Amino acid sequence: MKKIIVTLVIAIATLSLVSCKDWLDINYDPNSATPAMVTNDNIFPAAEMALCASYGDFFRITGGYFAQQYAQSFGTSNYVDFSQFTMSQTRSSSFYSQIMQGCISNATVIRDNAAADSQWGTYLAATTLRAFAFQALVDAYGEVPYTESMDAEKYPNPHFDEGATVYEGILAELDEALSKVSETDAVATNFLYTGQSAANWIKFANALKLKILMRESGKVNVDSQLAALINQDNFPTEDVAWKGFWANASGKANPFYQEEFATYFGSTQINVALNVALFRTMNAYNDARLGAFFDTNTSGQYWGSISGDNLSTSLNYKKSFCRPKMAYNTPVVLISVAEVNFWLAEYFASKDAAKAKRYYEAAIEASFDAAGVDGASAAIAAWPFDNSNAAKCIGVQKWVALSGVNNYEAWCELRRLGYPAFGNMTADDIYDRQGDNLNASALPAGELYTPYKYDTEVGQRTTIQRWPYALVSSQSNINCPEVKLPNVKVFWAK
Repeated sequence: MKKIIVTLVIAIATLSLVSCKDWLDINYDPNSATPAMVTNDNIFPAAEMALCASYGDFFRITGGYFAQQYAQSFGTSNYVDFSQFTMSQTRSSSFYSQIMQGCISNATVIRDNAAADSQWGTYLAATTLRAFAFQALVDAYGEVPYTESMDAEKYPNPHFDEGATVYEGILAELDEALSKVSETDAVATNFLYTGQSAANWIKFANALKLKILMRESGKVNVDSQLAALINQDNFPTEDVAWKGFWANASGKANPFYQEEFATYFGSTQINVALNVALFRTMNAYNDARLGAFFDTNTSGQYWGSISGDNLSTSLNYKKSFCRPKMAYNTPVVLISVAEVNFWLAEYFASKDAAKAKRYYEAAIEASFDAAGVDGASAAIAAWPFDNSNAAKCIGVQKWVALSGVNNYEAWCELRRLGYPAFGNMTADDIYDRQGDNLNASALPAGELYTPYKYDTEVGQRTTIQRWPYALVSSQSNINCPEVKLPNVKVFWAK
C-alpha cells in the first residue's frame, strides 16, 4: 500500500447532505492505516482542506500585500515584511508542505484509486484539485518538483521542474481526465460540490484550463487549445468556492477569518488593512464594492493604510483604517465567474473587439453580483473598455474585482498584465510622517506606489516577482536549486 498522509487542518463538523462525521484532526498513521480507512471518501475532504487552509489564508494575505490591496495597520507588525514586498524562505515553508503533502500527495492517491476502479468522476475531481495546487505553487515559486514529486522511495530528493514543464504536465492531466468523464459520473465525498455528479467539476476543470492557457499564452502558442475550449462554452456559472459548511468555532471557520479576525486562540491584534492604492481607486469612482469588500473604520468612514511600515508612532491613524469584510462563513473562492469573463475579454481583445467589450462588462457585472451590490453600470461607465488598451482596462478592473475574493490571483495577474502599474509616487509622497498627514488624493486612481521600505533586490516601482524556495525544500532536498532573486520573473511573466 502506498504511504498515505492525511492531515485535515481546517476541521468541519458536518458534511451536509452526505453524512454527519467529525472531520477534526483526521490523521492516519501510514503504518497502521487499514484499507477501510484509506478510501477516497475519507481522503478527499482532507486533501481539499489542506489546500483550502493555505490558499484561503496565507496565499490570500500575501497576495493582498504584494498587490497593494492590503497594507499593515499602524502599530502592529505581523505582515510588515509582506508590505515591503519581502518573503523569507521560512515564511512559506509550512504552507508549502501542507499543499504538497496534504493536498497533492493525497489527490495523487485518490487519482490512482479512482483509475483502478474506473471512477472517472472522482478521477477528474482529484486531477483538478491536484492541478490547481501545482499551478498555485508554480505561480509563487516559479519552479517546483513535479515529475519526480510523487514517488518518495524512488526519488527521495526530487528535482525541480521548470514552471512551463509543470504547466504542460497539468494541462495534459486535465485533458486526459476530461476525456474519460461523463457529466453523470459520481464523485467521492467532497466539500466543493457535495452530493453532486461530475458536471460542476467539468466546468471547474475547464475554467482552470482557461486560466493555465491564458497565463502561458504569451510564451507558448496555445491558440488552437484556447479556441477549442472556448467553443465548448462550458464554464462555471457560479463562483467555484468552498462555502456553506463553515461554522463559527475553532478549526471550523473560514481560514483567513480564523487567522486574522477570530479570537478562538486569544489573539486580538489587528494587522490587515485596506491599502490606500485600492481605497483611492475605488473611492474615486464611488465603487459600491468597497463597502462589500471592506468594513468602515471606527468613525464610519473608509480610509487606506500605507505599504512599507507599521508606523507605530502615528497618533491619528491607528484606528482609522478599514479591515477586510470577513465572517466565519465567508467563501474561499478558487475561481470566480468574473475571472472567467475577464480571461475571455482578454482572449477576444485581439480577435473581436465587440465580444471583448461584452465579456469585460460581463466580468464587472459578475463581480458586483457576487458582492451583492448595485453599481455595475456606473463602474463600466467610469472604466469603459478600450480595446486599444485592453490590458490596462482588464488589469485594473480585475485587480479591483479580486480584492474582495481572491487576492493571490490579483498578485499573479498584476505580474502578468502589468496593471495596475506602478507610477513614480512613493509612500512619502502620500503620507507625511512628521505631520501625521495622509493625502490619498495625491495618488492617481488605478496606480500603485513604491512602499516606504522595500526589498532592495525587488527594487522600486515594482512588486515581488516570486517567493524563495521553501526552507523545508532547501534544507532537506539536495536537489533544491539555488534560491533565485525575488525580481526574477516566473516563466509566464517574462
